[in-house]
Amino acid sequence: MADIITKKQFFYRGKSLDELKAMDVREFAKLLRARQRRSVLRQFQTIEEFINRSKIKISKNKPVKTHQRDLIIVPQMVGMKIQIHNGRDFTPVEVVGEMLGHVFGEFSLTRTKVKHGAAGIGATKGSKAQAKH
Repeated sequence: MADIITKKQFFYRGKSLDELKAMDVREFAKLLRARQRRSVLRQFQTIEEFINRSKIKISKNKPVKTHQRDLIIVPQMVGMKIQIHNGRDFTPVEVVGEMLGHVFGEFSLTRTKVKHGAAGIGATKGSKAQAKH
């Protein structure tokens, strides 16, 4: 048998990625859930400005950095490599189809998991006693 590996085509609410990219930002908003739809319709100008600025930076081979964690991901952003600020540094993120309708901030976490190390001198009663001797 021939091993044919086919990439599964991405669909969002029954529309292919090519159809979605052909849509206007406000048309795409009609496919989103209520909260995201309201957000996109309120800030569609900001989203369009971000897309236009990003395309210019990508053409100049500069990284696209942003502090705008509240922007909803729209189809025109799919394939972009964006660096999203998390309060301390920029987290590199490549936008894929499954991220549509989500917010940038969801992919650049502000809090990291606590990694506890060994206790230092004076951290426990036993270590204080050892330090005196």
